[in-house]
Amino acid sequence: MSDEKQPTFEENLTTLETIVSQLEQGDIPLEQALDQFQKGVALSKSLQATLQDAEKTLTTMMKDSDQEVAFETPQGGNGDAD
Repeated sequence: MSDEKQPTFEENLTTLETIVSQLEQGDIPLEQALDQFQKGVALSKSLQATLQDAEKTLTTMMKDSDQEVAFETPQGGNGDAD
């Protein structure tokens, strides 16, 4: 069994921000830049999946009668409040 602790969303986001910063500076060797880029893409996909899961969780709430009711999602930003 592995006792390795999975990094949190915030830790992964910080790591991704560090990678982006390093790549933007452009002062790392090409091989390291490619490796960092690949890690960044993988982190980005993982973070996006986490956000999508959180969105699914938050778009549903339980009523007192235990029925799930989806929150209204604004479409197009019309905001007609007549």
